[in-house]
Amino acid sequence: MYLYFKIFHLVGMVTWMAGLFYLPRLFVYHAEAQARTDGARDVLTAQYAIMEQRLLGIITTPAMIATWLAGLAMIGHNSALLSQRWLIVKLVLLVLLSGYHGWMSGVVKRLARGETVMSSERFRVMNEVPTVVLVLIVTYAVLRDSVGLLAGLGVAAVMTVLLGLGIQVYAAVRKRKASTAP
Repeated sequence: MYLYFKIFHLVGMVTWMAGLFYLPRLFVYHAEAQARTDGARDVLTAQYAIMEQRLLGIITTPAMIATWLAGLAMIGHNSALLSQRWLIVKLVLLVLLSGYHGWMSGVVKRLARGETVMSSERFRVMNEVPTVVLVLIVTYAVLRDSVGLLAGLGVAAVMTVLLGLGIQVYAAVRKRKASTAP
């Protein structure tokens, strides 16, 4: 049964992560639509609100629940896993990721009410949070106890710096294109 739980865990995780990656992208577009002054603003914000609610409610939240249930079933099937440091680190990271998921649920509700939550640029930065957490989780799950806590955090720090640089380069390219557009 353990391997079947693992299949459900991995499929749930991939689906959950897809939602966590795409939902903040929708927030970026939603925030940009809110900043518009033309007649398209209301149509776009309404459409993004529907897309966000469906992605969260139909895909992302059920996938998170499946990931947790299958993971807990794996632990229940092999309780010796709880004595391994990597799993404790992974569980802490999953709690943080679940908190991020909860924050995004609140953002979906606030955007649906027409509230301005933050700028599209801030949403772009928030879009990188699940990537950093995913890198840490995969690092600890694959290398297990052969990597220390500091080494795993070092991997995350390098990834965060690279993502930050990538965001800065992307922003500069966008500004340059906007300034040269007719």
